[in-house]
Amino acid sequence: MTLPDPPSFITRDRRRAVAASTEPLDPNLAGGQAVAASSTAPLLLPPAEAAPVPPLGRAVIHEPRPVPNQFGPADVAERAWINAAALRPGALVAVSSADGGVGRSTLVAALGGLLALAVPEPVLAVDMVSAPWGGLGARVGRQNRATVWDTVDNLKSLTSRSDVEHFAQRGPSGLLALVGETEGRERRPPRHDEAAALADRLRWLFPLTVCDLSPAVSSAVWRTVVAATVPVLVARATTDGLRHAMRLLTQLTAAGHAQPAQACVLVVMATSPSVPRQVRALVRQADDIAGAVLEVPYDPSLAQPEPIDPRLLRRRTRTALVHVADAVLSRCAVQRPASALSHQERAS
Repeated sequence: MTLPDPPSFITRDRRRAVAASTEPLDPNLAGGQAVAASSTAPLLLPPAEAAPVPPLGRAVIHEPRPVPNQFGPADVAERAWINAAALRPGALVAVSSADGGVGRSTLVAALGGLLALAVPEPVLAVDMVSAPWGGLGARVGRQNRATVWDTVDNLKSLTSRSDVEHFAQRGPSGLLALVGETEGRERRPPRHDEAAALADRLRWLFPLTVCDLSPAVSSAVWRTVVAATVPVLVARATTDGLRHAMRLLTQLTAAGHAQPAQACVLVVMATSPSVPRQVRALVRQADDIAGAVLEVPYDPSLAQPEPIDPRLLRRRTRTALVHVADAVLSRCAVQRPASALSHQERAS
């Protein structure tokens, strides 16, 4: 397949270059009050035996949380934290990849942990991988034996956040996670249709859900990626890894999904302290295909199968994650009414 020529030298977030379209909001509604927002398409029609998914509610504008002093640059972090306080209802981030073993669960845990610090309400990560793989569990930590299978098995009874939190693990920074099932007999990893029906229910209960998906090599995963509020692709910082990710985005566009492909956040995970020149050239080339292309530098803490606390990562890694969070949250946020703007926003 012939890939397009490199566009420009600078990797950028295309959404920052143009004004994002948002629904009109009532300027009289402020902190803690509902704001009109459009409905979100389901990821997949739930099975007939599943409980019906209630309609999504209305966006709620919160007072932004203070930005922890570990995160910068200040302007980008401030913008991300402000957007985190004004999320669209049922916001869902679908994290997938073109290949396996690229650090997808690592990014879900690290990014999810940062989002949990920024969003005023609980953030939930869900392992939707249909294989007995416990990658997310190792990155978040385990306090009990519950897995995503327990929520799939009890889908009809999940009517509140507390029902879900009973089965969730909690990461070092407060991220809630439904971790993967590693057994394959009486308990098993959910099929993708089961996991998608679960995600449709969870996005009604939580303001932000981050899904750890299998590689996007099947139509079922493609549907979830396309239906998500924010599609995120993870690629390893190698020539093959980046070419495969760009090929996937090109295929999405050819299949009639140009908008999700252009909104996609492509995260390039470094595997060593030095990145080859050829890889950097491909990163610049990918900028013309994805909506945003962001690099996460090599960090030994991310290479260890241990719970990730984003506050304890290297400074360069924290900065990179703030930029990823900013790109994700800008695609999840509604426009804040003037009466709901903070003093810092009005001053700017």
